[in-house]
Amino acid sequence: MAVSSEKRDYSLTGPENIRAQEKGLVSAEWYTSPIPRKRLKELMKRKDGPAIRDTLIWFAALIGAGILAYHAWGTWWAVPAFFLYGVLYASPAGSRWHECGHGTAFKTPWMNEVVYQIASFMAFRPATPWRWSHTRHHTDTIIVGRDPEIVLERPPVWRVVLMEFAHLYGGTGDLKRTVLHFFGKLDKEEEDYIPDSERRKTYWEARITLLIYVGVVALCIHMNSILPAMFIGLPSFYGAFFEVLFALVGHIGLYEDVLDHRLNSRTYYSHPFLRFINWNMNYHVEHHMFPMVPYHALPALHKEMRSDCPAPNPSFSAAIKEVFSALRKQRKDPTYTIVKPLPSTANPYLFGPHPVGAVAADSKSVANHK
Repeated sequence: MAVSSEKRDYSLTGPENIRAQEKGLVSAEWYTSPIPRKRLKELMKRKDGPAIRDTLIWFAALIGAGILAYHAWGTWWAVPAFFLYGVLYASPAGSRWHECGHGTAFKTPWMNEVVYQIASFMAFRPATPWRWSHTRHHTDTIIVGRDPEIVLERPPVWRVVLMEFAHLYGGTGDLKRTVLHFFGKLDKEEEDYIPDSERRKTYWEARITLLIYVGVVALCIHMNSILPAMFIGLPSFYGAFFEVLFALVGHIGLYEDVLDHRLNSRTYYSHPFLRFINWNMNYHVEHHMFPMVPYHALPALHKEMRSDCPAPNPSFSAAIKEVFSALRKQRKDPTYTIVKPLPSTANPYLFGPHPVGAVAADSKSVANHK
């Protein structure tokens, strides 16, 4: 499959958007692994219990870390204490924002919405714009010119990668957009995917968000201390480390412009603590193929799908190693793409609107596919 080596325009308002439509990649029919209808309905069943339990554990851990950090303030112990608080603040917020945005974490709709709004604030993601951004991400996953959530362009810029570990690249962009929303405006890309009916809500969310941050800044000035911001606001940045890693391992190094999530998404096995923080999003092929399956059912979905999918990375660290190896190679060759072999029981890869892929027969066929 030929891939152009020219620098591509990843914006949603450029020529790649038109090319994607011409290629039949927009709102297209994606490949899905064969799962019996009855079993899929069982897996899609929503429950309040698991998410209530996990949310209580999350906030209990966050409050505990916050108490430790407060008492450690003014000593060197504050550094690890606030690191723990920041990780528990920002990284689980990213996964809770994500799953509640799908409306699948809880069975009760208002519970999804409440946790979604809180988690969006904590992850510093404008709630309604990111809901619609993520809808587009699932409709046109890693389709250049269509997907607003492609984490890194090709070739990657290391400055952007390093900035993102403190949420300084995406975070500053969200801050600019939030200020724009405050004044009742959207940027050009948001106009492409946020419906007219959702724009007023977007503007009021921005005004409430900025009002809270102004209050935090005022409290810092009143106390002559940065401490209030260390608990609200700054953790979205200094605690984003794991959230960024989770975002990178989801799709980086894999295919652009295909209609098969086995080609553009990565599943990997992970430690229970990381699975709790990330709400089982390590099963990322499974989530993208069947996004209405709740996070707590993804391990079971993985078992149903594994005969039709490439082998998962054996660990989170192995997935990270694969990602950064791909990034280094893409710096020299932007077309470098990881192609993982399918088991003999799997259906062929679907590279485009027509089934032109083939089952990879060689276990070593993880290489450039041009």
